[in-house]
Amino acid sequence: MAANRIESSPSAEPAAASAEAAPKAPASSGGIMAFLPLIIALVAMPAIAYAMTTFVLLPKLRKDLGITQAEAGAGHGAEAKNAHKESVPMTKLLVNVAGTMGQRYLLVSLSIVSTDANFKEKLQEHDAQLKDMACGTLATKTLADLEKPGARNLIRTELISGFNNILGAAMVQEIYLTEFAIQ
Repeated sequence: MAANRIESSPSAEPAAASAEAAPKAPASSGGIMAFLPLIIALVAMPAIAYAMTTFVLLPKLRKDLGITQAEAGAGHGAEAKNAHKESVPMTKLLVNVAGTMGQRYLLVSLSIVSTDANFKEKLQEHDAQLKDMACGTLATKTLADLEKPGARNLIRTELISGFNNILGAAMVQEIYLTEFAIQ
């Protein structure tokens, strides 16, 4: 059995001693250093998106649409303040409510608003068409449609769209429902 015994060689002892004496490398950096690329990306991306929109996309859109810097700053609010608004009434539109077999009716009076200079004349020219379109639109509404919370806003948008189609331009900016009665 003495032959099976392994003797340590003199060269093996210095290798083990030098391994113990060498400085150990850090196990892992962990902590905040692991999340540093994520933090940088979360901070940098909104700043890059803002810069791209402000300095690249918006100037290109303005150039393509032909909008000058003064027009871009003014916006629609300045146009509405400077322009004279004209209001024309359309009174007593009476229609049967759909689905009630003529037993219920709707009475509506409108005030149509525009900033166009020739607005009154255009409305007088197309008075019969506008009243017909308004009555036709209102007559399609059922009692359930009229009792919904957003019914008036839906009617306004439908009438504005229809009136502008008849007038041939976006002349009507707003419609106010001055009377709205269901009987």
